[in-house]
Amino acid sequence: MYKQKKLSNGLRVVTAPVKGTKTVTVLAMIATGSKYENRNNNGISHFLEHMFFKGTKNRPHTLDIAEELDSVGAEYNAFTDKECTGYWIKTSGEQKELALDVVSDILMNSKFSGEEIERERGVIMEERNMYHNNPMMRIDDLFEQCLYGDTPAGWEIVGTKKNIQNLKRSDFIDYFKSQYGAENTVLCLAGNISERDSEKLAAKYFQKLRKAKPRNKAGVKDDKQKGAKIKTEYKKGEQVNLSLGVRTYPIGDPREYALEILSVILGGSMSSRLFTELRERHGLAYYVRTDSPFYSDSGYLTTEAGVPQAKLKQAVQIILKEYQKIKKEGVSEKELQKTKDLIKGKTLIRLESSDRVANWYARQAIFRKEIIEWKEFLKNIDKVSSPDIKEVAQEIFVDSKLNLALIGPYKSKKDLNFNLSLT
Repeated sequence: MYKQKKLSNGLRVVTAPVKGTKTVTVLAMIATGSKYENRNNNGISHFLEHMFFKGTKNRPHTLDIAEELDSVGAEYNAFTDKECTGYWIKTSGEQKELALDVVSDILMNSKFSGEEIERERGVIMEERNMYHNNPMMRIDDLFEQCLYGDTPAGWEIVGTKKNIQNLKRSDFIDYFKSQYGAENTVLCLAGNISERDSEKLAAKYFQKLRKAKPRNKAGVKDDKQKGAKIKTEYKKGEQVNLSLGVRTYPIGDPREYALEILSVILGGSMSSRLFTELRERHGLAYYVRTDSPFYSDSGYLTTEAGVPQAKLKQAVQIILKEYQKIKKEGVSEKELQKTKDLIKGKTLIRLESSDRVANWYARQAIFRKEIIEWKEFLKNIDKVSSPDIKEVAQEIFVDSKLNLALIGPYKSKKDLNFNLSLT
């Protein structure tokens, strides 16, 4: 069971003990990300995330932070998403105060040195190049561009080359002050820790975290789609990476559990329908996956795969056929129960790790009005019926919601020899 308490400065503290583990994860998650940016500072959320590890008043240099954590064998990192940014340290239970000290230090005392900003530009440019040179990673961004167009929801989290090269120290300071504050932050302590220790230590290290109410999201999703859309990005090679999906629902929608099951049935395991069809029966792809991400104001379901250029049309037709099949026929009780059991098993495995537990509860606290316990999540999964799956499939698998992103030897969708349609 988790416990949640709010400090006097507005910081929400979530404690999630994990029986049997010897580790503790400290995760500070802030309700901000690239959807809060504008055209001139796109990429600043991610760039700023890097800068928190570049020196504080108490630990002046990058190595002061890294060596202190490395000396106790801690794992640590950060991430930037469209609507949240997180900073975490996972270490032994004996080192929990060190983890709290470091996370609080970087959030309250980072220097954002101009010299470090200049040095980090090159690092982030190489990170951007890595994403663009890896179609399996790049296809996610391209699909969201197809969905949301030229809005913050459709922009890359890493930002544009121009912004990475030109953001100034004052831009970072202004953005930090507008987005980071106790009322906008969830601190989750998960693993080998008691509620009493958690609350005591959270107050000790985070009570002085500044108050700040963040501005609203700048991003507005492009939801005016009237027909199927295709977006291509040219890359020479024999393989085409595709992402073929549809618009769905935001987090908190009553249909999210049926959608979760639907995505797993289609491509969430090695025995799923599309993995079986594309890889095992037709030998068209090495990787096949279907996912259904949820945002606060939107969501989608998509299937990704890497296929031979000559077999692209066939692969697209197979995916659309499976979408259409589940829309018309639904799922059997046997397949539905198998999928529920799969989700339960994977959920329980994830929750054995303190960092996964911290991520679960922090995201719940950020994105939902009330935290959903994993037991409640599984109960909601178990309530989904075969008619629920069919109803959701009939709602989402329509031509007006179809989107296809392609990375391959295509300069425009005119180079394709097929139309995108479920009929």
